[in-house]
Amino acid sequence: MSDWTLDRTFTSSSGEVRWTALGPGQAPPVALVHGTPFSSYVWRGIARGLAQDHRVHVWDLPGYGASAQYAGQDVSLGAQARVLTELLDHWGLEGPSVVAHDFGGCVSLRAHLLHGARYGRLALVDPVALAPWGSPAYRLLGGRAEVFGVLSPELHRALVTEYVSSASHQGLHPTVLDRLVAPWCTEAGQPAFYRQITQNDQRFTDEIQHRYGELDLPVLICWGTEDTWIPVARGHELAGLVPGAGLRLIEGAGHRVQEDAPAELTAALTRFLRTAV
Repeated sequence: MSDWTLDRTFTSSSGEVRWTALGPGQAPPVALVHGTPFSSYVWRGIARGLAQDHRVHVWDLPGYGASAQYAGQDVSLGAQARVLTELLDHWGLEGPSVVAHDFGGCVSLRAHLLHGARYGRLALVDPVALAPWGSPAYRLLGGRAEVFGVLSPELHRALVTEYVSSASHQGLHPTVLDRLVAPWCTEAGQPAFYRQITQNDQRFTDEIQHRYGELDLPVLICWGTEDTWIPVARGHELAGLVPGAGLRLIEGAGHRVQEDAPAELTAALTRFLRTAV
């Protein structure tokens, strides 16, 4: 079950995007959006579970995973929202359900509120959505990219490994950790890691945070109670800003809920996607 391949390609406004789809072709569509510094690999188990009853679309954001990484690439949250809008059009999806994690939350919210992407329902999993955000380590990496970008490959891998590991409360299996770290440890991947941090700042959520009250669709917010990247208090705050939003707390899970509590998250999402509007 560790195998994960994105076998299709889309040329977006921010470069080549790798994607795939799982599940019956005529089933209700779902699009899964990952965050940073991850890839669609974080959704592998959830996607296979949801694909029993849905057509599940997964993709690596430009600059991440198997998608294009190159100097001068726009991988900001603003660009990612445009790319998501382009992809939904490319896939021919009108009103799909969208499930988004971490930065994917901001991406999906921007696509909907600023670019007119239409969703049937939206599930946000430990999303980046509210100011302030960005840990001290994150701000340090983004503010000193010219220094960290020239680290030896060995030091860079050690840094990324420690950073990715800290997202899980339960601890990541070594194979999973290696798979998440590997895309950032190539010749193109090392500068890409610092590029995506440098390009993202709080203005991308500041531009939309005041509009969360406009959301007029079913919204579920899932949050790991042991999330040290974005504390669970933000989940309560966000739920209070979105009309009618449900809040599902997942005990014992850190920021990487998909890895720490996959059964609980899959059950919560399945129930939400099946609930009549």
